[in-house]
Amino acid sequence: MKLFAAAALVLAASSVSAFAPSTGMRTANSALSMSTSNSEEDRRSFVTKSATGVAATALATSTTFGAPLVVNAAASKQWRQIKVPFEDTVYDIDFDSPTHGYIVGARGSFAETNDGGLTWEPRSFSNLDAEEEITYRFQTVSFENGEGWVLGKPTLLLHTKDGGKSWERIPLSPKLPGEPTGILATGPNSAEMITSSGAVYTTENAGRNWKAQVKETIDATLNRVSSSGVSGASYFTGSIANEQRDSKGAYLAVSSRGNFFLTWEPGQDFWIPHNRGTSRRIQNMGFVRGDIKNGLWMTLNGGKLLVTDSSVDLSSEEFLFNEANIKTGGYGITDVAWRTENEVWAVGGSNTMFVSKDNGKTFSFDKSANDIPGNLYNVKFLESGGWALGSSGLLLRYEG
Repeated sequence: MKLFAAAALVLAASSVSAFAPSTGMRTANSALSMSTSNSEEDRRSFVTKSATGVAATALATSTTFGAPLVVNAAASKQWRQIKVPFEDTVYDIDFDSPTHGYIVGARGSFAETNDGGLTWEPRSFSNLDAEEEITYRFQTVSFENGEGWVLGKPTLLLHTKDGGKSWERIPLSPKLPGEPTGILATGPNSAEMITSSGAVYTTENAGRNWKAQVKETIDATLNRVSSSGVSGASYFTGSIANEQRDSKGAYLAVSSRGNFFLTWEPGQDFWIPHNRGTSRRIQNMGFVRGDIKNGLWMTLNGGKLLVTDSSVDLSSEEFLFNEANIKTGGYGITDVAWRTENEVWAVGGSNTMFVSKDNGKTFSFDKSANDIPGNLYNVKFLESGGWALGSSGLLLRYEG
């Protein structure tokens, strides 16, 4: 049995200062600074004309492309496109106040807003040359009371205590099982991180030390239970995808092949595998209204969307999913989010958008992005409003 170290991971304690103010000023010990120069904007304009983001390639393998969906005259249009200062895939968005926030994306894309997301200004590390900066894909940003974290790939972790005025680069041990894939700000100097191997770590001292929360690796768990009837467990490649965390710390993840999924709750020693209950490949999964106790949703190849009843038995190998009435025309659904108790939004390939008013049972088409080329990958509702993120610098704001 492989065990994660029960003791805290002790990481390098030395800190490297990050961003300086947008004027280009540097403090004596600054190693990274934030820049908004015209030369930076010209560079980004050149950079973004190159190949599209990795996410678009991934979606193409699971989406049926063809003629756009026929727009019904009665279709809603409840989202408005917001201009951003780059043309690369937007991966995540978060705010530390109703007006101040950040978006992150492919090829070093990073932008800041001070007016609630109506306008965005580019931000970058001015001491990194163009070739080095665009190698990073900033995939996650998380804020809590002015303290924030940004996670990039290849592995790069940044931390701020002042709403993004200055940043510190946090070193991570190369012995981490898997690559860090998610980070969540949880309080002063505190965060929670998950890796592609299902390792969950927490820190309470701004990333100097990390404590393992899961005792057993996923592959070790599956070696024990592969004969228990979970289809595909014996073919596990050692990594998970689409990790989702609910509001109380429970996690949900899909195997990299999409042939089964796993759940984990705080206090459990290992992840629990579950059958998908269908022959179709799982595309993504998440929580109903942000809580595993409310149920789960699952998207499958071919534009299928399934939702469980209000409660699920986490000890069960299989969950009872009900197929939603949604006519996607074969376009894959990439993400689903609840805006209210009963209003649900789904987004997907070819920038398709759908809305349900009955808690995910039936969906109707929304034409907000119908004439915009690209794909939507993420939809989320924050205190600052609703946001849909996609390829080619696409950012949509919910208008209602």
